[in-house]
Amino acid sequence: MLPTALLIDFLSVASYLLVGVAFAVITLIISRLIVRRGKGLFRDATYESGMETIGSAWIQFTAAYYIYALIFLAFDVDVLYLFPVALVYGEYGIRDFLEVVLFVGILSLAIVYAWRKGVFEWRSKE
Repeated sequence: MLPTALLIDFLSVASYLLVGVAFAVITLIISRLIVRRGKGLFRDATYESGMETIGSAWIQFTAAYYIYALIFLAFDVDVLYLFPVALVYGEYGIRDFLEVVLFVGILSLAIVYAWRKGVFEWRSKE
């Protein structure tokens, strides 16, 4: 038999899960009931900040934009790992410093690799 404290912990997690799922389902049901579904003249038109669109909305971007954005996102998230280290920095002295230098060094190698592959060079189509 499970101890009472552990059972209470499981029940609290299960209740949070149940409330979260119920909130999501109820919100979807209410939005389905409230929203008017109709085909209008501008139903499939591209909306651009209330201004009339000029030309086609289907512009093909190069993959360099997406790779550049993914690299930025990856390094942005990796830098967040430096904050917990900075909070406890000094507790172990030189070991913490070497670990941070190793981490930043590996990040730098990834930037150098992307640079050598030409990710940061913008080539025009003209």
